[in-house]
Amino acid sequence: MKVISWNVNGIRAVLKKGFEDFLAEHQPDIVMLQEVKATRDQVDLDFEGLGWHVEWNPAVKKGYSGVATFSRIPVLSAKHGIDREEHDQEGRVLTLEYDDFYIVNVYTPNAQNELRRLPYRMEWNAAFLDAMKELEKEKPVIFAGDLNVAHTEIDLARPKANRKNAGFSDEERAGFDDIVAAGFVDTFRHFHPEETDHYTWWSYRGGARAKNVGWRIDYFCASESLMPRVKTSKILPEVMGSDHCPIVLELE
Repeated sequence: MKVISWNVNGIRAVLKKGFEDFLAEHQPDIVMLQEVKATRDQVDLDFEGLGWHVEWNPAVKKGYSGVATFSRIPVLSAKHGIDREEHDQEGRVLTLEYDDFYIVNVYTPNAQNELRRLPYRMEWNAAFLDAMKELEKEKPVIFAGDLNVAHTEIDLARPKANRKNAGFSDEERAGFDDIVAAGFVDTFRHFHPEETDHYTWWSYRGGARAKNVGWRIDYFCASESLMPRVKTSKILPEVMGSDHCPIVLELE
């Protein structure tokens, strides 16, 4: 089973940049998109007619944030958000239930310039992790998406220059430590524990992508009990269309 996660930075934009060809080439069973920036009725493509079960969780604010998940595997149930009104206005979480696990699409809030949204971000981190631990009491969990943090110094090209910037603050990195401490595995690092120069996001400025001056801020995290089934966890930096690239998880 192949699962793909991708912050597309606008689904209507990426549809004009070969998204259908990308799906045809990679043949995923589940696709999780973040930052779709649209409601379902604003997107013309008939995903349902192409055989996908579609779940869409847009933000209340038009043209902002939002997540969508497409599945070719039968879905038992779907849940939008984490049942916390203060955290469910921006379309950031979408949970699908399958026979033997939950899969959660997540777009974590950015702490923003000068870390002005960091206090909210830390509240969000705690609430989201609590929700994942509650789910895990029922079935193993995979959560994936743009977590907006580079966990360690090898997860970005210029750690010293970004020490107190959004996405690499001590507080945000500690938030990812909490994820690991709760028993969720960063699947990419499981297979590539010390490898450098693997990134999933690049600034549009200064030719950063061509120079591979990037950040790894998109993740597949999985319950430890699922790890024997996880065969690969990889990044597709060659795929264009967004300032992020897709990431892939393959399960037995």
